[in-house]
Amino acid sequence: MNSTNREIFMKRCLELAAMGHAQAAPNPMVGAVLVHQDRIIGEGYHRQYGQAHAEVNCVNSVHPEDESLIARATMYVSLEPCAHHGKTPPCADLIVARKIPEVVIGCVDTFSAVAGKGIEKLEKAGVKVHTGMLEAACRDLNRRFFTFHEKKRPYILLKWAQSSNGLMAGSDGAPVRLSNAWSDRLVHRWRSEEMSILVGTRTAITDNPRLNNRLWTGKDPVRLVIDRTLSVPRTHHLWDGSIPTIFITAEATDTSGFTETMQLDFRQDLLPQLMERLHHRQIQSIMVEGGPYVLQRFLEAGLWDEARVITGTVTLPGGQPAPVLTGAVPEQRISLNGDRIDFYRRKQ
Repeated sequence: MNSTNREIFMKRCLELAAMGHAQAAPNPMVGAVLVHQDRIIGEGYHRQYGQAHAEVNCVNSVHPEDESLIARATMYVSLEPCAHHGKTPPCADLIVARKIPEVVIGCVDTFSAVAGKGIEKLEKAGVKVHTGMLEAACRDLNRRFFTFHEKKRPYILLKWAQSSNGLMAGSDGAPVRLSNAWSDRLVHRWRSEEMSILVGTRTAITDNPRLNNRLWTGKDPVRLVIDRTLSVPRTHHLWDGSIPTIFITAEATDTSGFTETMQLDFRQDLLPQLMERLHHRQIQSIMVEGGPYVLQRFLEAGLWDEARVITGTVTLPGGQPAPVLTGAVPEQRISLNGDRIDFYRRKQ
């Protein structure tokens, strides 16, 4: 089979894998297809954490009339099949048991429980294994997963809205509507795709945000609030107990329900402490929504991976400037009913 066809089938794996966005975490997104003589006879993806993996769904999707072809087919899978028992049995064992003779893998899984062990198990069983097919694209799809396991911290997405002249709030610090309703819906979609969302004390008090994704479908992120002295009024939405919420504070306080406190030493550099604790809590990604002071601290610490900036049509006569984005690589720009949305990646 030529390399062009192999790329086509791996691209299909990536399309399938992306369908598991926000549901597969903390597992990676994975897609798989079974191919016999250039015809796809089965395909699947990891739909939800704790449920069947892509390889299992792929094999189970094969029609009865094609069952006999499985032992003569090639499986394409975007990420190395697992070789350990987790929520489900090892996928490498399934491939061996179904006598699939050849496997094409997009990228190796660097998670310590896998990390080449799946490939080793397949090769020892006589399966012909190829790796590195569209490797960069396969890694990029699971950049949150890889960042979490390789850098021992969550993947960090910075987001803010600014006026046409680069301000985030008026002179009095009061919140100002800077983006339109269409951009607001997009932001809520972004929230549904991340495991947590973070704001600082001033934003929490002034804006009284809900930090949910009520304008989109899917899970709400865990709410993270940096509030050293727990000064956010108990009447604010962040204390309503509707969503798991963690107040990052200097002193632990008794809470109940979905609301808890995380005690850190505010006399020391706060963000490294926070990253370590969130990694321990298995929170793989954070969307930092503000305010400008908190966003700037993440930028200055070099603790960010992506930034998304919404520039509205409103012009403010004065106020708080937006963060200074340095070391950023422009990736995409779109227009949404007048708002300009810029996507950046941190320069590596």
